Amino acid sequence: EVQLVESGGGLVQAGGSLRLSCAASGFTFDDYTIGWFRQAPGKEREGVSSIRASDGNTYYADSVKGRFTISSENAQNTVYLQMNSLKPEDTARYYCNTHTIWRDYWGQGTQVTVSS
Repeated sequence: EVQLVESGGGLVQAGGSLRLSCAASGFTFDDYTIGWFRQAPGKEREGVSSIRASDGNTYYADSVKGRFTISSENAQNTVYLQMNSLKPEDTARYYCNTHTIWRDYWGQGTQVTVSS
């Protein structure tokens, strides 16, 4: 059974940093792309960043480029999202995602709140 468990969220002041973790299990980690999405109240879920575990290829949304860094620890089946220079508009629930051709898999999310 595929499981994704996020952790590391919290309350931080603008300009601060957080590191989110996504612990994955139930699938061959190296074969998949793991992504981070976020959803703020009243807004649609949006893609933030992703990494292809097999070769480390990464993607960043324009809104987080230069501030967020995604990485993977394949031996631990874990993906990290280092978030620096946080802004109030980064406030959202952050979700870890992977997918097959048949379906998406999501974690329960972790809340990030950035105060101004």
